[in-house]
Order: sequence, then C-alpha cells, then structure tokens
Amino acid sequence: MHPKRFMDLTAGTALLALAIPALAVAAAAAALRRRPCGVFAHETRTGLDGRPFTLHTLRVHRFRLDALSRLPHVLRGQMSLVGPAPLAPGAPGEDAPWRRRVRPGLTGLAQVRRGSGLPWDEPLMLDQHYVEHHWIGLDVALILRTPRALYGRRRTSTGTVLV
Repeated sequence: MHPKRFMDLTAGTALLALAIPALAVAAAAAALRRRPCGVFAHETRTGLDGRPFTLHTLRVHRFRLDALSRLPHVLRGQMSLVGPAPLAPGAPGEDAPWRRRVRPGLTGLAQVRRGSGLPWDEPLMLDQHYVEHHWIGLDVALILRTPRALYGRRRTSTGTVLV
C-alpha cells in the first residue's frame, strides 16, 4: 500500500472517529430545521483520473464540520486528506492533466494559503505545484497547518486581522 493511502486510511479513520459525535449533533440540528433541500449537499466532482463522483457534504459551516463530513470519501478512496480542491466538471482547471494524477483533498497547499492576499488565480498554481512536488512530509506539514489556517488569526497585506 502506498504511504499516502496508508496515511489517508489511518488518520482519516481516527479523525472520523473523533468527529462523529459533533457530526451527529450537527446533522440532527440540521434535520430539526427541516430544510427542504436536506441535510446533505450532493455535488458532482472530478476525482482521480478524471472520474466523476458525488460529493456528500453536511450542510453546516460551523466549526468547519462541512469539511469533516467529507471524511468518508477519504476512506472510500475518492478523496485524500491532502490534495487539490475537488472541482466540479467544467470548472476552470478541472481538466488539467496534472490535476487528474492525484485524488482531490480535504485540505491542500491552496487551502492553507487562503486569505494570504494571493491573486484569485493563484490557487490553481498552488494546486499544480503541490501535484508536481508532493511527498508524505509535505502532506504531514499541510495537515498540521490546516487547523491554524481554518481557525487561527491571520493578517492580510493591509494589516487587517482575519478570524
């Protein structure tokens, strides 16, 4: 088994086990609100080798539980913990040959750098850089930086603090 896939399975299982109570409460709260569109969003995304899959995401953004609700896709092998963001078919950059060589990820270089004042087209370049240079050490570093990127305080180039 490839080390990246082993990490996805072991860390993904541990994260899902820790997240299940919070996900269950969030799903119950969403169900009690009786949204006409349901508790989960279902969107088509492009995965490894350009194969489409249906991404199921809990319709909550509190504490980034929406991202954690995608962990079953990591365990199924449709996604990875770290990789380029999953794009919809036809989205700009979705059909790039480099993107099709890896599974899309829950987090990645572009997601960790979000809010850093980069130009709008920079995430595609960061995703490409990740695909061309990824290794298990970079994945571990990005996983460790993700909580701070999601919840930490960041300063923009103008000095404004983002929370």
